[in-house]
Amino acid sequence: MALMAIVVPILPGKTAQWRRFADELRGPRHADYAASRRHLGVRERAFFQSTPQGDLVIVTLEGDDPVGAFQRFAASNDEFTRWFVQQVKEIHDFDLTQPPPGPMPELAIDSHAGARV
Repeated sequence: MALMAIVVPILPGKTAQWRRFADELRGPRHADYAASRRHLGVRERAFFQSTPQGDLVIVTLEGDDPVGAFQRFAASNDEFTRWFVQQVKEIHDFDLTQPPPGPMPELAIDSHAGARV
């Protein structure tokens, strides 16, 4: 099992929209969300963090190949994925259909004794 985490800033004035998005994922779109992540072979978790510099979302993907799942998601074109990509673009100005700028996040420290870093 591997883990990937990414921090995505919420654009100023978009926190209420992010909360509605999260409500949709927990509510009426949860079945589609869960099916999408099962299809990708990952468990996704999102954490909201308010900071003096602005609001952030910390997203984790856990599975056999979370980086590959992140990349495969970008190639998906079903209705749920199109909706999800649009929401992320509006809330974070992050286009999930394009590779993120720079390298993927790198695990730097792990408290588990047998972990490889």
